Amino acid sequence: MAKTQNKAMHIAVAGNIGSGKTTLTNMLAKHYNWEVQLEDMDDNPYISDFYEDMQRWSFNLQVYFLNVRFNNIRKIRESNKTVIQDRTIYEDACIFAPNLHAMGLMSTRDFDNYISLYNSLNSMIQPPDLLIYLRGSIPTLVKQIQQRGRDYEDSIRLDYLKRLNERYEAWISTYKTGKLIILDIDELDFESDSTDANFVINKIEAELNGLF
Repeated sequence: MAKTQNKAMHIAVAGNIGSGKTTLTNMLAKHYNWEVQLEDMDDNPYISDFYEDMQRWSFNLQVYFLNVRFNNIRKIRESNKTVIQDRTIYEDACIFAPNLHAMGLMSTRDFDNYISLYNSLNSMIQPPDLLIYLRGSIPTLVKQIQQRGRDYEDSIRLDYLKRLNERYEAWISTYKTGKLIILDIDELDFESDSTDANFVINKIEAELNGLF
């Protein structure tokens, strides 16, 4: 186990559906003895309905995520502990909601309302001290989604994943809010390969040392 840093930090892991965010979050939390803030999809009251009828439930789902993540960030900053978070508030506002709107699955009225609410909440929070982005191709994402076998993900369409991936790449290419690490999951198996896991740890160590 690595030595725990003295300064409390907010570390966030971002990436498309199936990119391995939860796996990496748990791995790093164990390695550094960090607190974990996971995305609890099993208790989400909208997620199953959303994948069955995206147009009907898109606004409800996105507002739910926005509220949960805003409150999670406040708790992280108030805890005075280093916390690693699975998925960020930025992904909801910069990727998922705009994608739903562009696909005609969220009305312009609802989208404008959502973005206004996001802007209000975002003005009250600090960005992560370090963002780790997991980049992956569609075949890799599909393979990992199938391996974890969540029933509500069976109906995810390939075009939906592709659109999300394009928006993730556009977002991360302009991310200037804080320190950033990009990991290519097509080339890395940090869950099963110790060499790959050590490579990830070394990259994170290099960034963390620059935060002090």
